[in-house]
Amino acid sequence: MYKNILITGGAGFIGINATKEFLINSSFEKIIVLDDLKLGQKIEYISIFKDKRITFIKGDINNKELISNLFEQFKISHIVHLAAESHVDNSIKNPNDFVYSNILGTFNLIELFRLNWYKNGRPPEWRFLYLSTDEVFGSLDSIQDPFNESSKHNPSSPYSASKSSAEQLVKAWNKTYKLPIIVINCTNNYGPYQYAEKLIPVVIKNILEGREIPVYGNGNNVRDWIHVADHCEGIRMVLEKGRVGESYCIGSNSEISNIELIKLICEKLDLLNINLKVIPSFGLVKFTKDRLGHDFRYALSYEKIKNEIQWVPKYKLSDGLNDVISWYLKNPNWLKII
Repeated sequence: MYKNILITGGAGFIGINATKEFLINSSFEKIIVLDDLKLGQKIEYISIFKDKRITFIKGDINNKELISNLFEQFKISHIVHLAAESHVDNSIKNPNDFVYSNILGTFNLIELFRLNWYKNGRPPEWRFLYLSTDEVFGSLDSIQDPFNESSKHNPSSPYSASKSSAEQLVKAWNKTYKLPIIVINCTNNYGPYQYAEKLIPVVIKNILEGREIPVYGNGNNVRDWIHVADHCEGIRMVLEKGRVGESYCIGSNSEISNIELIKLICEKLDLLNINLKVIPSFGLVKFTKDRLGHDFRYALSYEKIKNEIQWVPKYKLSDGLNDVISWYLKNPNWLKII
């Protein structure tokens, strides 16, 4: 039986790193990367896409004819569905894109996966992995235990509502059609190839350019941060070893407030001999009006994935930040892509 994988959103931040993980540490014969390049990505900047095992396809997950042709042409048996509109601010301004991509796109994929799974005799080794988010659970206060796989969904933004909706679709297709699906809920990612619309690359970019660093509210909102390499190893291990129909939370036990995270990045860059325009760079911080529906704290327990699959995060936050700062200094063009 053939064993080829389709990674949707494969030219996105997590997608690039997941493709690298599967290229290095899996036995898939072919890795099909699908992305609509809506963020303006430059494929020539992504060196791993030149590997002969990887085929890149530009396209939309809502294109039924395209997805059907990919199943036929490449004999796909596994899907890692990462494609999504993911910026909360953008979801508040234009929720339509998030419904179209995150809900309808997931519906299109799961339905075509179902039809092809049936067509091929429902092979037990096929898998559909859906990447959800910790944001579907809503917000924690400062003393509550981290969310886990049994926590109720309570989304606060159009983005998190669209991810919650798609997650329910995938779970329902498992219950109704017995589809071999697995769901991951992950916390905030950082690392190489993240685009300059997210917090950590924004901070690095603005420090290097001597521009103001915008901070919502008082900056005391808390997030748990995971290095994308740890997360992508978790994705691969869950695809290989996870139980069908189950969800797995991937956290890192690295909680920090936004303002303390920014301060840490500033301190690390200040120590480098790179002729910064403003030192101390923390002086660039400017507090702005808080985001609508801004969740106070996210945190996830990773006890289940640790116990069942023996996955644990390897990166400590300080070491991971050293890694990502070094990467951006070596790849400055990436900070120009928004």
